[in-house]
Amino acid sequence: MKRAIVIGAGFGGLALAIRLQSAGVQTVIVEARDKPGGRAYHWHRDGHVFDAGPTVITDPDCLQRLWRLSGDDMDRDVTLVRVDPFYALDWPDGTRFDYSNDDAALFAQIAALNPADVEGYKRFLSYSAGVYEEGYVKLGTTAFESIKDMLKAAPSLARYQAWRSVYSIVSKFVTDEHLRQALSFHTLLVGGNPMSCSAIYALIHKLERDGGVWFARGGTNRLVAGMVALFERLGGELRLNDPAVAIEVENGVATAVRTRSGWRDTADAVACNGDVVASYGLIEGDPRGPKRVKALKKKRHSPSLFVLHLGLEGTFPDIAHHSILFGPRYERLLGDIYDRGTLASDPAIYLHHPSATDPSMAPDGCSTFYALAPVPHLGKAPVDWAVEGDHYADIILDTLAERLIPDIRTRIRTRFHYSPSDFQSDLFAHLGSAFSLEPLLWQSAWLRPHNRDDKIRNLYFVGAGTHPGAGIPGVIGSAEATARLMLA
Repeated sequence: MKRAIVIGAGFGGLALAIRLQSAGVQTVIVEARDKPGGRAYHWHRDGHVFDAGPTVITDPDCLQRLWRLSGDDMDRDVTLVRVDPFYALDWPDGTRFDYSNDDAALFAQIAALNPADVEGYKRFLSYSAGVYEEGYVKLGTTAFESIKDMLKAAPSLARYQAWRSVYSIVSKFVTDEHLRQALSFHTLLVGGNPMSCSAIYALIHKLERDGGVWFARGGTNRLVAGMVALFERLGGELRLNDPAVAIEVENGVATAVRTRSGWRDTADAVACNGDVVASYGLIEGDPRGPKRVKALKKKRHSPSLFVLHLGLEGTFPDIAHHSILFGPRYERLLGDIYDRGTLASDPAIYLHHPSATDPSMAPDGCSTFYALAPVPHLGKAPVDWAVEGDHYADIILDTLAERLIPDIRTRIRTRFHYSPSDFQSDLFAHLGSAFSLEPLLWQSAWLRPHNRDDKIRNLYFVGAGTHPGAGIPGVIGSAEATARLMLA
């Protein structure tokens, strides 16, 4: 292989392109938007820096390895800062829980809720370490190309009861409902319902405790910029603001990519970092595309997100970098989002406050926030977000005013929101899904879209839609798995 084209400059596409370019494969990235990053897009408004997401960085070593491939150092391009606590968890009944890897503080907080749960939590950590080893270390960068690959992994995953949900596994170890929510909500950050997402995702706790939670100084966008800088230093080419319109396939081989501008180039291999439904829809000249689009549309897709971006007057030293504001309901709310397609009036909110760690994210004396609420995708709830968006933003503002910032409305300098319709139009996301296919056991590993297509053998996939799934470590891992196939 001498030349490759990667469609999409999200984390997965950039990581894959860096790996290919480091191995001497001349690589071109074709990106539809005016900036790289994909879901990690960003805006500058009224002196504020707004990251679109993702904003939680874990396992920094998976990123550092990209620089080490060419003997470089990530510190040259990116400064990572520890976030502590990892999350401040807040419930309507006034309960507050700071989750970190400070055992003394953590055990004291658990004991205040239920002394018996301290030992249960320790047993949960042992369980988490086990699934981390089996599910992340051994399988996180492994491509599943046949059912045999999955069967080989099945016994070890069965030993950890991977068919059970994260919430049910957590409930086996702790009894306090606050703790059960605190130890299971993480799957929401990768598109999974804690009530149905495989217990293998309990590995996130081990990932966080060992590697910490980090923030890229200047925002997630600076991590994206650092990856672009590394890629271009290696000789790679990034084409922005030029969406791919076709992957030309002849006799079962992907031969070229065309873009909206009329640019066309041939390659030995093509890799897609976009939405898997949209990516298969680009195939021209082969029935494989329409067949896969039809099949993938029948899969369960993860929910979407409603994100309210806020620039506020004043600073808020008592509000953590990452906060989770749980609503009065948990299981019923998740059912509204994942199953019933009901737009809840009592959303759970992830509040990102980057200026708490890096004041440069806002003008002097001001703060930058985003408030994110999981919502049903457009297939579950065909909401007209052009009409509903401002109303839903008001619901979120009401919650923030009640729980954290009583005078929030008088402090607003700038605001805008990002809805499921934007995920659909900007990112070509099927149904406006924010995380591609829902991470269910029967949509994981070999049962997820493969890192290499089964029929068009020089067509590859990377990112949230393929193995292992969403989240920065997941898509970086998918890049390693896909690169290994391409370079073999």
